[in-house]
Amino acid sequence: MGNREDLLAGARTCLFEKGYARTTVRDIATAAGVSMAAIGYHFGSKEALLTAALTEATREWGTELARALAANDVTDPDALRRFATRWDAVRESIADHRGVWAATFDALSHADSREQLAATMPEARAGLARLFGGDAEDDRTAGLVYQALLIGVAAQYLIDPETAPTGSDLADGLRRITGVDAHR
Repeated sequence: MGNREDLLAGARTCLFEKGYARTTVRDIATAAGVSMAAIGYHFGSKEALLTAALTEATREWGTELARALAANDVTDPDALRRFATRWDAVRESIADHRGVWAATFDALSHADSREQLAATMPEARAGLARLFGGDAEDDRTAGLVYQALLIGVAAQYLIDPETAPTGSDLADGLRRITGVDAHR
């Protein structure tokens, strides 16, 4: 690996171990085995590097989630049961990638990362819409809903995994809110 890749790997390690706010330039340089000046040369700032590392980790999580959803792809004619099965896979993925989610919420509270993270939102929403079986026309609206659910489930899971909503909880809630019969 080159310095840039080493820096991304080091920043990722620091994000997951120390969090966004507590990671220093020295921490990253030490974890990456490079000089502190390399951060400025390759990324311009510690914040830009941390955000790039978090974005990369989130994309990798998305790829793994896609695999998990494909492995759990069910042909159940009941749309809400399919929805529940997929959201159980999402919940399990959040558990398996707790570090990504903890770092994401930590980064959200810092103004210096918000602009960079906001730039990735359209891609994230479109990706979520496609993961759940949507098409290009669904990207914006369905993606907004999926992203809201995902962030909410992830936050609840980080706070208390035992009471975080399951796929069945979400499906039942949707059925109750919309009044839609589960067997459509």
